[in-house]
Amino acid sequence: MTILPPAPRPCAFCPYGTDVPSGVWGGVEYARLPLYDRPTYDQPARLFSCHVHALGDARARVCGGWAGCHDGDHLLALRLAVVAGQITVETAEAIRDYSCPVELFPSGAEAAVHGVREISCPGPEGRRAIDKIRRARADLT
Repeated sequence: MTILPPAPRPCAFCPYGTDVPSGVWGGVEYARLPLYDRPTYDQPARLFSCHVHALGDARARVCGGWAGCHDGDHLLALRLAVVAGQITVETAEAIRDYSCPVELFPSGAEAAVHGVREISCPGPEGRRAIDKIRRARADLT
């Protein structure tokens, strides 16, 4: 199964979005974001997929925030995913050319700092977001 290119805009709860409340995702998710800021050789080999659909879902796609925040020409995961057949060459090109229509944090590190700020006690907006995510993705805890 191949993973689809990013949606035209990131999901409403994208951890890279500046308008997404803090504390929506778990610490493990936020810890992954800065790893893609590293030099290519030191990055994770795994694509960062959108949280809306589980990876086994036929609608699974690459995270628009990830594609918009990081320079696709320097993403190790993007290079390896083409070779492994996880994505098509066209999807890789779509990720490299992706222009995000919403404001994103300029780096994974900055997105992570924002995300974990209220992780132990999300505000009202964060709690509403968590509830919506739980209803949509029963497989997440």
